[in-house]
Amino acid sequence: MIVVAELGMFEVMERLNSKLYLQNCYIIQENERLRKKAQLLNQENQALLTELKQKLSKSSNKKNNSNPLPDLNLSSTSNTANSSKP
Repeated sequence: MIVVAELGMFEVMERLNSKLYLQNCYIIQENERLRKKAQLLNQENQALLTELKQKLSKSSNKKNNSNPLPDLNLSSTSNTANSSKP
């Protein structure tokens, strides 16, 4: 009787293992899809940033403004920290 119970438990564990394996495969596929999408969005973001910098540069040259272009890659943490103070 014990052998039959152990065999049943083995089958249950095998089914659970198979189910978890398939779930893991799905997660890996979804992760790869999202990674590719993130890469495309990053490329698009970089292209837009370059375009914006070029437009700002042209605008600055037309006005003969000697002020340097702001670095759009810098975070504005210093501005936000000061703005919360009364």
